[in-house]
Amino acid sequence: MNGSQFNESDYLAANPDVAAAVKRQEFNSGYEHYVEHGEKEGRMLKLKRLFSRVSRENKVLHLIDKSELGLEIGPSHNPVAPKSKGFNVHILDHMSAEGLRKKYQGHDVNLDNIEDVDFVWHGEPFPELIGEEGCYEWIIASHLIEHVPDLISFIQQCETLLTPNGVLSLVIPDKRYCFDYFSPGSTTGSVLDAYDEKRKKPSSGQVFDHFANAAKRKGGIAWGREDFGEPDELMHTFVQAQGEWDRSVLTEDYIDTHCWRFTPNIFRLILSDLQKLGLTCLGIVQEFDTEGCEFFVTLKKGFPLLNINRLELLKKTIKHK
Repeated sequence: MNGSQFNESDYLAANPDVAAAVKRQEFNSGYEHYVEHGEKEGRMLKLKRLFSRVSRENKVLHLIDKSELGLEIGPSHNPVAPKSKGFNVHILDHMSAEGLRKKYQGHDVNLDNIEDVDFVWHGEPFPELIGEEGCYEWIIASHLIEHVPDLISFIQQCETLLTPNGVLSLVIPDKRYCFDYFSPGSTTGSVLDAYDEKRKKPSSGQVFDHFANAAKRKGGIAWGREDFGEPDELMHTFVQAQGEWDRSVLTEDYIDTHCWRFTPNIFRLILSDLQKLGLTCLGIVQEFDTEGCEFFVTLKKGFPLLNINRLELLKKTIKHK
């Protein structure tokens, strides 16, 4: 097997000990390890079996050392890397722990999962709120980036907070398997518009689309890849969508909305474009394909540009692959 045939991401995902060794700079890459040790150890023969056993938690925490200082953004009542489990982590959220407990009182969630919030966000840049740069070895954001009005600024702020070897671990809903089904996938141009406008809240059009197009399948707002099919009912009436649109025009308040909609290929395309435009130095170091209604991407500073055929990737996004 030569380097062009070797899948770096899959190899590291199936071999976390190798991933850790690469992070410690004992090897330049997983491919180097494969050439020197992995082939004779039979690691590639084991890859498929091992890869299929990676749990959701391990997908999120892949390349993350819980003893190193990290940041979880917006965990609300469901942290991925809780302090109670020994993670050396700061929590950033839009409310204090007390406020979150009041918000979710009576919502059938475990309020005990809500941890002390270290940084309460009021719209300021993250480095300004935290008061430091280059201070975190890892950042986790689960089901968050689809909500942020200015995606590029979010990525750039996380990049600023990371150490040179730091990673950003993202869990992202796949629009094909949740209530976003009928809304079109996001484009680089729409992300650039939000960045140029320094958008602090969803546009009125995004708010309308979110409420007008959101749908359910068999009563659920997410149905998973294994139960692929079209939704069978809308979640809101047109009058309700119109009311949210009217409200968005009149208020400066943030209305909770999915501003962006991704599949793995849509995300790869947008990130590749942003890299080539010089808007981020974060690159994909690890990916796990969609399972259920979500997929997993880990980004790292200075990682090489995605080597993609843009035309072929565009074809895949149109075909909803």
